[in-house]
Amino acid sequence: MSQPSPGDELWCRRFHPAKNPAARLVCLPHAGGSASFYLPVAAALSPDVDVLAIQYPGRQDRRTEQSIDDLAVLGDRIYEVLRRQPELPTTFLGHSMGAVLGFELARRLEADGQGPVRLFASGRRAPSTYRDENAHRSDDAILAEVRRLSGTASALLGDEEMMRAAMPSLRADYKAVETYRCEPGATVDCPITVLTGDNDPKTTLDEAKAWTQHTTGSIDLRVFTGGHFFISERSKEVLQVLEQHFRDERAGTSG
Repeated sequence: MSQPSPGDELWCRRFHPAKNPAARLVCLPHAGGSASFYLPVAAALSPDVDVLAIQYPGRQDRRTEQSIDDLAVLGDRIYEVLRRQPELPTTFLGHSMGAVLGFELARRLEADGQGPVRLFASGRRAPSTYRDENAHRSDDAILAEVRRLSGTASALLGDEEMMRAAMPSLRADYKAVETYRCEPGATVDCPITVLTGDNDPKTTLDEAKAWTQHTTGSIDLRVFTGGHFFISERSKEVLQVLEQHFRDERAGTSG
């Protein structure tokens, strides 16, 4: 682990700082999302868990920065930040684009011998599955996609000024995830818990099950009632899964 950099705080948001945490949860937002999406998670798991939500460039208080439209570049930047954090057993939670990003970060950190204890991949098909998606090429297509998924950004659709402000980061995120291609045979060693909605237009059950191809560890599939943003619609149930994970970690029974 190297020394923290002054710029790391731009990336790392600790909404409920923990003085003596036993573990860390790194939360990675969806396309167009921000660190504040994980405020309920931070509130539920503190003070035992150091909940670190990643703030991507180009949104909220980082809105004047250039958004990153390449997932590999974004992964490299976050990897450098995470490897400078104080050592703790670390779990990843990523929703949608964040799930793929979590997978890529786990690969990078495992190569350093600092891999996570588990990856929670939420609302995203396995990295090896492919759909021909090109919403990033048109602002109208992005807006239609946001409406279809009924995400948190949909609340902005009626506010033209706010949508103009949000569009650069939405466009960059959609390009990053839609142009991402997984390396053939890419795996992580950590176990993966796949969280999926039973009515998610972005992920079929078979596409969720395909995550088994990407870990040499165990796989756990949890299906929730809801669409793409079941993680918000069923937040109490999702939090129960996370809380059980950290209880098992403390008891030494997770795996």
